[in-house]
Amino acid sequence: MLRTITLGTSVSVQGMYVRDLADGRILVRVDNREIAGRPAS
Repeated sequence: MLRTITLGTSVSVQGMYVRDLADGRILVRVDNREIAGRPAS
């Protein structure tokens, strides 16, 4: 499932959902990288 996260105030990243993190962020996979960020609302 595709999910969108925000990094900072103006950068958004969309990737395949990996898992939820304990601090409320989610992990998404983009190509071969895993990126953590806040879910976009």
